[in-house]
Amino acid sequence: MVTMAEIPYKIYLEENEMPQAWYNLRADMKNKPAPLLNPGTLKPMTFEDLTPVFCDDLVRQELDDTTPFFEIPDEIRSFYKMYRPSPLVHASFLEKALDTPAKIYYKFEGNNTSGSHKLNSAIAQAYYAKKQGLKGVTTETGAGQWGTALSMACSYFDLDCKVYMVKVSYEQKPFRREVMRTYGASVTPSPSENTQVGRKILEAHPGTTGSLGCAISEAVEVATSTPGYRYVLGSVLNQVLLHQSVIGLETKAALDKYGIHPDIIIGCAGGGSNLGGLIAPFMGQKLRGEDDYRFIAVEPASCPSLTRGRFAYDFCDTGMVCPLAKMYTLGSNFIPSANHAGGLRYHGMSSVLSQLYADGLMEAVSVEQTSVFEAAELFARVEGTLPAPESSHAIRTAIDEALKCKETGEEKTIVFGLTGTGYFDMTAYERFNDGKMTDTIPSDQELEASFATLPQVNL
Repeated sequence: MVTMAEIPYKIYLEENEMPQAWYNLRADMKNKPAPLLNPGTLKPMTFEDLTPVFCDDLVRQELDDTTPFFEIPDEIRSFYKMYRPSPLVHASFLEKALDTPAKIYYKFEGNNTSGSHKLNSAIAQAYYAKKQGLKGVTTETGAGQWGTALSMACSYFDLDCKVYMVKVSYEQKPFRREVMRTYGASVTPSPSENTQVGRKILEAHPGTTGSLGCAISEAVEVATSTPGYRYVLGSVLNQVLLHQSVIGLETKAALDKYGIHPDIIIGCAGGGSNLGGLIAPFMGQKLRGEDDYRFIAVEPASCPSLTRGRFAYDFCDTGMVCPLAKMYTLGSNFIPSANHAGGLRYHGMSSVLSQLYADGLMEAVSVEQTSVFEAAELFARVEGTLPAPESSHAIRTAIDEALKCKETGEEKTIVFGLTGTGYFDMTAYERFNDGKMTDTIPSDQELEASFATLPQVNL
């Protein structure tokens, strides 16, 4: 039996302990996520429907609900070694500051130049694009972490990279934009005048600060109208959650090494890539009846798709050019307030996570922006790492759960995902420190107006 004194502050795996295959959580789900629908026919999307938009191998991964493991190609595993395995950290300083009997651990995914977990899927998607002989890829980015990661991956494989960045983030986070350009990507604030759908959105919403849904529409339009290009996405899709399972697989291996059993696993939730990747192997155990855990998705109160959304078919983008996905959604026309957690400003949620939530296998909470930054600053001061606003949602709820343990005296073990660093988010920290940060929560009337635009799908 390993004692707490024997558990290091940072638990590292050896390179040869890195996962050799991604885990496909859908293989163990009794209720599979509903299929993507063709917006023209309302029939399930086929391989032939999707290949004009996505790389062929990625489409195969997207549509596969039965294969439990996909081998990670050697070239991707070789790239992973630049920054993986990533550490699992025992947040002992945070425990002490909270005076809690709870044990807190976090999986740190910010130890690469892109600053987040997004690189895990970016390098995979760039690899498959290069393998197919493509010239380049297009994408959207919210906070800029996905765009940064993809620009790195495309540079590695000598692919062109066109990024449509949510306008408010383009303005708030100029340095992340410049990292993308340093790696050779072109970066356009979205919505823009460059695309037909962008012009349409600007006409309908003059002066809009943009959203991930808007940026997706523009990136898809450019990909499908430019020979030799495909569109790649940093979250939401099944293939992305598959690649991000490397987070959870490493986390579980590190915990098992010291006989640590988590009671609560927490992740921030925007589109679902980080949360889905972190919980994957643990949720698989729960689905197979091998073990039990409590899972908590944390989302911003300004964009509460799980906690206040509808479980329905909806467009994945504001321009309504993408397939329909059954998910918890606020409506594809919903444009969230310009809060600082740009990577969580998406109107919907991964179909995988949506189905798990609908089946009662996962909880969800929403937290306000100022409360999130209070937690972020406490964490930075006691643990020494400046967290990204997105990750700080998970920190907020981890702290809340640890304080509950302080009240009850329970020694629960809490694991959360620290998805990235906040060094390019200093405008947000500045507003918080100056007392200028506010909390914007959509009214029921605003949400009802958005729900009224949901497509009518009767299956």
